[in-house]
Amino acid sequence: MWRGLWTLVARAARGPRRPCARQGSGARAPGSGATIFALSSGQGRCGIAVIRTSGPASGHALRSLTAPRELPRARSASLRLLTDPRSGEPLDRALVLWFPGPHSFTGEDCAEFHVHGGPAVVSGVLQALGRVPGLRPAEAGEFTRRAFAHGKLSLTEVEGLADLIHAETEAQRRQALRQLDGELGQLCSGWAETLTKALAHVEAYIDFGEDDNLEEGILEQADSQVRELEVALDTHLRDARRGQRLRSGAHVVVTGPPNAGKSSLVNLLSRKPVSIVSPEPGTTRDVLETPVDLAGFPALLSDTAGLREGQGPVEQEGVRRARERCGDPSTGPPLLTRARHQHHLQACLDALGHYRRATDVALAAEALRVARGHLARLHGGGGTEEILDIIFRDFCVGK
Repeated sequence: MWRGLWTLVARAARGPRRPCARQGSGARAPGSGATIFALSSGQGRCGIAVIRTSGPASGHALRSLTAPRELPRARSASLRLLTDPRSGEPLDRALVLWFPGPHSFTGEDCAEFHVHGGPAVVSGVLQALGRVPGLRPAEAGEFTRRAFAHGKLSLTEVEGLADLIHAETEAQRRQALRQLDGELGQLCSGWAETLTKALAHVEAYIDFGEDDNLEEGILEQADSQVRELEVALDTHLRDARRGQRLRSGAHVVVTGPPNAGKSSLVNLLSRKPVSIVSPEPGTTRDVLETPVDLAGFPALLSDTAGLREGQGPVEQEGVRRARERCGDPSTGPPLLTRARHQHHLQACLDALGHYRRATDVALAAEALRVARGHLARLHGGGGTEEILDIIFRDFCVGK
């Protein structure tokens, strides 16, 4: 329903276009001067719906729709009557909030309208905003992309936010919150600082190698820093799949001889009658799949036919083994949750290998620059627009 409403608003504001929610961000470059608006709360009927704006015309939009016309106190909720800026027709009585930049989610001037969640109310407010000069409907992920462009979120924090929005289990939520809080980014920043110090030592040797005032053993210091970093990167790479499994879920195939209790186990863990249970062998003849939550850890269970070749507290044992295998995401070092993380860390480690094997000090310095560049791209972007589009496409329109 909301998707249909959003299509009408978008067409009214800028002509026909596809109402893409997760088909690719397509977000315009921040700083283009446009002010965007979107429904930020969930789709469907609800008690309260949140509509937000971001951009230089946010204050004008807030004044245009509210009475009285002055802006409310920053970051304080104010009860206002919303009216259509053209006809003056009342739309709703709502809570409005004003977030002047740079102290806002995106770093720009932002406004929020907390309206009643009926379709007619939401549609009326969205259409009214579309009539305010300088406003246009937001693209998928555009609010978060503007926050990234204005330095409010690092790239790893953006990914953590996306994972938090899509989290379905407690373990996924805990891991996403840690990444959103910047733990992975801080770890990468620490590694990058180590590389910067090592590179400074190598370049100092290049520039002042024959200077008597140069500290002795400066290259040995760089070698020691690189060795320590190699150990840390190798440890994280060996554990990289654990973070990706926790984010995406593990695929578990339940197999064994006929009448071994496979279907009963699947039904027990899923807490619903997914599979038919019968004393007759061969009841299950096709692969039946169901998503389950094992103490916060996501898994996809597949019940299969018997191979013709037990019982007890199987659920507790499954939970114990699940905990022993994905680990506790709320403790220990932050996990690598995406293939992109693993790619850049592996490339960084490869560059450090080139550093150790370099026969020329200038080549060694270049290897450190390459390694540091991969850490920078992992944490802060610096990649192509296509890579950023892939990251931001996981967001809905209002985020």
